[in-house]
Amino acid sequence: TMKGSVISVLVVLALVDRLAGGLEHRSYDYTKYHTMDEIAAWMNQMERENPDVVSSMIYGQTYENRNITLLKIGFKSTTPKKTVWMDCGIHAREWIAPAFCQHFVKEILGSYKTDSKVNTLFKNLDFYITPVLNMDGYIYSWKEYTTRLWRKSRSPGTGNCTCFGTDLNRNFYANWGMVGISRDCCSDIYNGPTALSEPEAKAVTDFLGAHQNEMLCYLTIHSYGQLILIPYGHPNISAPNYDELMEVGLAAAKAITAVHGKSYKVGTPPDILYANSGSSRDFARLIGIPYSFTFELRDEGNYGFILPEDQIQPTCEEAYQGAMSIINYVHDKNFKSAAITVTVTLWTTLTALWISSANVF
Repeated sequence: TMKGSVISVLVVLALVDRLAGGLEHRSYDYTKYHTMDEIAAWMNQMERENPDVVSSMIYGQTYENRNITLLKIGFKSTTPKKTVWMDCGIHAREWIAPAFCQHFVKEILGSYKTDSKVNTLFKNLDFYITPVLNMDGYIYSWKEYTTRLWRKSRSPGTGNCTCFGTDLNRNFYANWGMVGISRDCCSDIYNGPTALSEPEAKAVTDFLGAHQNEMLCYLTIHSYGQLILIPYGHPNISAPNYDELMEVGLAAAKAITAVHGKSYKVGTPPDILYANSGSSRDFARLIGIPYSFTFELRDEGNYGFILPEDQIQPTCEEAYQGAMSIINYVHDKNFKSAAITVTVTLWTTLTALWISSANVF
């Protein structure tokens, strides 16, 4: 019948569409660097294929009016959950960083149904992940060979300056303009005319401010140097939980080394890199997010920002274990402490009831 034929055609079309979706998923190559258009399409794909645990959120716009979008990952909840932040690509030329954000998303989405630990993370936490924060600069770094090492945003200079861009990781309101910056707008570390002059930095600041009470952990991914940096970038300021941050960072470095043998140093920027101010890592800690880290991925300078594609997978594999080491620590400390508190309270209540009932007799 005509009706039966139509149904058959629809079934075939649905199967073809499903197959095409599967092929699309398999065809995304996580061992290659991807353009911004490809990453945006991938983000849409992650949301489409995982509607139960993935949604997207626009939380700002770049100078060139591109939507700054994050992926929110975790089991849906009617009440606010604790959160973990991760951003990649704040510096345009650090292509391995967006590659890591994509790898991280792939891994947690591929394991939460079978790995009880990741499943528990999805129950208790929401992940906010921005694969490319500095989209304008990232697109510019793909433009041609001469722009490959572009670092900054793409906002125009002010006054008589004809140079473009501000270093977004010097533009946050955290000891802004004090150390490790330049007031020369042509410099790679120009910190901008004012704190939060850049819409990208302002977008992150506003989002963190709106969610600071829920946020447990802030991870910002960079390259290169094989480092795990903790607050603060200013040599005369220490985080109140410095010792714990070092302990957690050293454990993450150990987890990284266990994968492919690569060594990561852990410490504050003045101790193991150079002093700096106005970073997103420092701002996150300054507003009370207890665990804030910068990852500087491979390598140690042999290839620098032009890390070959054959190192993408091993770099991401080891960094994933480092990131998960931190996330699991933060989760377990928060939720095991809560569980202990509930248990102690329950035990106290039951004991009180037992004593009162015994006194009746």
